[in-house]
Amino acid sequence: MGAITVVLVILLAVVVDFFWLDVDQRRWGWMKNWSKLQKGLFFAGFAAAALLIYAGLSLEYI
Repeated sequence: MGAITVVLVILLAVVVDFFWLDVDQRRWGWMKNWSKLQKGLFFAGFAAAALLIYAGLSLEYI
């Protein structure tokens, strides 16, 4: 599986959890006062970290 596909699956799971599953804000309530820019930067950083971790762990197989 490509690194981009893995990152997209992880991001899709996080975004679905953020917008759809966490209706009572128990997991993501700490971000409720953040601006859209801050939330976007958080998710972009999360995607970058997931890509780096995946690439680092699968480096010997590439």
